[in-house]
Amino acid sequence: MIQVMDETPPWIHLLAPPAGIQPPSPESGAGTKRHHPNLPESSTGRHDEDAGEAETSLSENKRKQRKSETGKEAPNYAIEDEESSGLRLLGLLLQCAEAVAMDDLDLASCLLPEITHLASPFGSPAVRVAAYFADALQARLVSSWLGVYAPVPSHALERFSQRLLHAFQAYNAISPLVKFSHFTANQAIVQAVSQASRIHIIDLDIMQGLQWPGLFHLLSTRSSSPPSVRITGLGSCTRTLAATGDRLSEFAGSLGLAFEYTGLACRAGEVGDLARLKLRAGETVVVHWLHHCLYDVTGSDAGLLKLLHSTKPRLITMVEQDFNHGGGGGFLGRFVEALHYYSALFDALGSMQDSTNQDRHIVEQQVLGREIKNIVAVGGPKRTGEVVVERWPAELGKLGFRGVSLAGSAADQAGLLLGMYPWQEGYTLVEEGGCLRLGWKDLPLLTASAWEPSLKDAPFSPSTLTEAT
Repeated sequence: MIQVMDETPPWIHLLAPPAGIQPPSPESGAGTKRHHPNLPESSTGRHDEDAGEAETSLSENKRKQRKSETGKEAPNYAIEDEESSGLRLLGLLLQCAEAVAMDDLDLASCLLPEITHLASPFGSPAVRVAAYFADALQARLVSSWLGVYAPVPSHALERFSQRLLHAFQAYNAISPLVKFSHFTANQAIVQAVSQASRIHIIDLDIMQGLQWPGLFHLLSTRSSSPPSVRITGLGSCTRTLAATGDRLSEFAGSLGLAFEYTGLACRAGEVGDLARLKLRAGETVVVHWLHHCLYDVTGSDAGLLKLLHSTKPRLITMVEQDFNHGGGGGFLGRFVEALHYYSALFDALGSMQDSTNQDRHIVEQQVLGREIKNIVAVGGPKRTGEVVVERWPAELGKLGFRGVSLAGSAADQAGLLLGMYPWQEGYTLVEEGGCLRLGWKDLPLLTASAWEPSLKDAPFSPSTLTEAT
């Protein structure tokens, strides 16, 4: 794993790769409660955002007054206390995770009150990320005792689909991560279908379809005549699928682009009968997949591999979070890797202007917090005991696909994209083996890749898949 640079906040350096981890012990015994100097006392350890901002403003005013009196800049003790609290929080989280890994649920439940007292969904990145990991650990304990926690079921997604839409719109506005996923995949698709007159895109998890208007615009303005476009969007909520289709149809119509849409309320690995995809002769098929941990997208990984092999796509575009979702090192290894990853991600979001705090909170609560809970409480979007894929690129290679380099125009577009977020100078873009990696201070966050069929079509065999743990 690429190490973070020196300018990364000190609390992130506490997190090393999972191998050989020795979680640090807290300064005092389990269950000891301490009052964070920047957080007011409360039964839950939460504090209100306005109070935190007022406190920060007061601290800054005192520093300015001290400077005017002495001519010297006074040390910012609030920041020092914040960093110290972040280090302590991460130490407690690691000790609690170690207790869970050892099935010492009593010790873990004793540590959680102090963690929740120090943590808060508002404040520094360390304090915020700790709040969501503490919530996830609590869900893990409940699941261990009662077996009641599970990922969000498909039938429940409709209840908060509108909140997710708003959250992803906010995510798209405050961070380059969403746009990076869209821009790189769209650019690869445009190049792959430059001569195609009929295009069929199979989106394995279309959600609100925010990616496709950008592609429509590129296709409608290409030098040759625009192609007809058909999208088959897979998802869990029938109403959301229909609404997505209506929005995409309206936008395509405004561009004069011939468009057809079909929504399938099922997971990709459970399509089964290819007739449901209505594949047509003469169409150029493209498959797109954005990985995430909000819920189970694939269903059966073996079923998804069979789908990818059977549809014979001209191109597969994939965007993955840059850490091991499967957690081959067991619970503690998975926890540490996730904590390392989301600490960097929360630090990136924490670099924004104060005016974006509300959007940031929505993103962290509705998207990142749900992902963290799924990873920690149940081990990922699904841990059902079915065979699962740990390394999708390797499996795609076995299916007869080879990587397509994104080092050209896709990389150029991604570089221009980062220029749209001048307040976030810590983002880095690296091309490696034809893939593009977007990171924060050299820690990879997302990897975009594209795949095309090789000359020799490999037979389908799921025998190499591994059992879930």
